[in-house]
Amino acid sequence: MVSVENLYFLGGGFGIGMVLGILICLVLGRYGFNLFTRNLKDLSSQALMDNSTRFMALAEKYFTGFAKGAAKDVGIKGDQVIQSVEPVRRAIEKYDAHLGNMERDRDRAFGAIYSQLTEMSKTQYLLKTETGNLVKALRVPHVRGRWGELTLRRAAELSGMAPYCDFTEQAQQSSGKGGQRPDMIVTLPGNRHIIVDAKVPLVAYLDALEAEDDAQQQQLLRDHARQVRAHISNLSSKSYHQGLGSTPEFTVLFIPGESYFSAALAQDPELIEKGIAKGVILSTPTTLIALLKAVAYSWKQQQGYENAEKIRDLGMELYQRLGTLSDHINRLGRDIQKCVTTYNRAVGAVETRVMTSARRFESMGISSEKLAPLEEIDDTGARARTLKEQDNHEADV
Repeated sequence: MVSVENLYFLGGGFGIGMVLGILICLVLGRYGFNLFTRNLKDLSSQALMDNSTRFMALAEKYFTGFAKGAAKDVGIKGDQVIQSVEPVRRAIEKYDAHLGNMERDRDRAFGAIYSQLTEMSKTQYLLKTETGNLVKALRVPHVRGRWGELTLRRAAELSGMAPYCDFTEQAQQSSGKGGQRPDMIVTLPGNRHIIVDAKVPLVAYLDALEAEDDAQQQQLLRDHARQVRAHISNLSSKSYHQGLGSTPEFTVLFIPGESYFSAALAQDPELIEKGIAKGVILSTPTTLIALLKAVAYSWKQQQGYENAEKIRDLGMELYQRLGTLSDHINRLGRDIQKCVTTYNRAVGAVETRVMTSARRFESMGISSEKLAPLEEIDDTGARARTLKEQDNHEADV
């Protein structure tokens, strides 16, 4: 191995050569620059070659020994190194296999997600198309009115009004102001009615859905609230309740969508109070179903009262019929009692007047068979029960 002392020795030799060259140059300077230069080059080259040769030989000696020792150490410790890194190798192999599985799972998951995103994109496109068609259809007044009527009927069915309440769609009314057409008339117990109108304007709201910026959308929503207020005033002026007799003095304005109502209310928070002041109650599908369920409950109560009256009438009729049947049964019992009495009299007469003479033939040996005696019917218990039942009946009456 090359030591620090050897390096110092090589460096010192090289330095001495350099100093010697410089001294020679100074001594021979007087003999001419060309000769000195040539000799200096020869001496420097020779010294450098000698130093290099000695350095290489010494380095080869030390490095050869170091290589032999290192090779021996590597041979001894190689197996230990391999054994020590074997768990690491196995862990790396497992990690590589796990990464492969994760990559395959990722490919499958990505494929499934891609398929779902593709289907979602198609569904969104179809939904957008259908929504556009619906918006176009709702812009037509009669289509919008028909949609409101269908929503009304559906709300009535969900609330259970079909079996308990009579409602009429598009009923024509006549009053002093001409023909009027409420969308639905809900009949209450006692021949009272609730008027429902579903002709709410939605043009401004539909335009707001297609607005290009927020400012335009807010302006259209304000127009929507203004149109609802105008329709409230229009309903208030029609006075539907005046042509139906016993009818609450208000009209239900049915807005067939929660979003339509909330959009108008956001622009005009006092919209509900303004409607109540003019006799118009704003209603959405949720609140209308709640109202109709209350009406259905009142119809159930009314039918319960009517059924109670019918049950009372049927009970009275049944009691009267039972009284008539009881009279017939008592008359039948009396007739049966008369029959029993007559029968017993006949049996007694036969036994005393006929059977006595007939039994004399037995003593004469004419016949070996004996005549069976005739038995009377014991009516004592039956008569006692009949008298007791009559006493109980008279006590109840």
